[in-house]
Amino acid sequence: MAKDVQLKRLDNGDDAKAWQAVGRLDIEGKGFCTGTLIAPKLVLTAAHCLFDGETGTRIDEGHIEFLAGWRNGRAGAYRDVARVVVHPEYEFHETLSSERVRNDLALLELAQPIRNTSIPPFQTAAQPRTGDRVGVVSYALDRAEAPSLQEVCAVLARQDGVLVTSCSVDFGSSGAPIFVVQDGKAQIVSVVSAKAEVHGEEVSLGTALGQPLAELQAELVAGRAVYLGAKPGQKRIRVGDAKTGNGAKFIKP
Repeated sequence: MAKDVQLKRLDNGDDAKAWQAVGRLDIEGKGFCTGTLIAPKLVLTAAHCLFDGETGTRIDEGHIEFLAGWRNGRAGAYRDVARVVVHPEYEFHETLSSERVRNDLALLELAQPIRNTSIPPFQTAAQPRTGDRVGVVSYALDRAEAPSLQEVCAVLARQDGVLVTSCSVDFGSSGAPIFVVQDGKAQIVSVVSAKAEVHGEEVSLGTALGQPLAELQAELVAGRAVYLGAKPGQKRIRVGDAKTGNGAKFIKP
């Protein structure tokens, strides 16, 4: 197995160019997650980002903004989120389990599509095998102003629809894309759900795509998404150095 590559901050144009479709999701002016454009109007992220970390209630009203390619105070595109759909079998609770992680997916429909040719949506790919090399691009509490890339980490295990990887994640990394590179193109194979510890080693837990994503897309087509509807008079507050309960959860399985 190749040695894991450390995080590389994507804070200049050349490094960040290929990752413009990965963006920061500013949620209610209180915190943020990471999201990825997978179609001109669709952003993929983790379902638990849409729950209040303290009360456990769904965020069905308010304001969520997708900042595509956000770095150092600027984004390639700014879009409000109009509708959200959470996987129908996802249940938010503090105890992390394979059932929670494997359904920890949400799709966000943007109010307006992003058709900028410099921000092409990412495609998804089949679930990788144990031992395969993957990578991750994410924002986090200590890197809120620019994403970081870990180009090489590894799939340690696959079980019950959950991908266990050696990728480095932290609070704010929830929803970040885990990807493989095929024919020179990065394709998403998982979404970061949580950070955990196994045998004294830190690992990340990701939701395997495939069937859960297909079910989520079916929910959207069936019209089961929820319109956010910003509260009257609500002001937009951009997250700076945020401290959030919406980020990746820490557990010791």
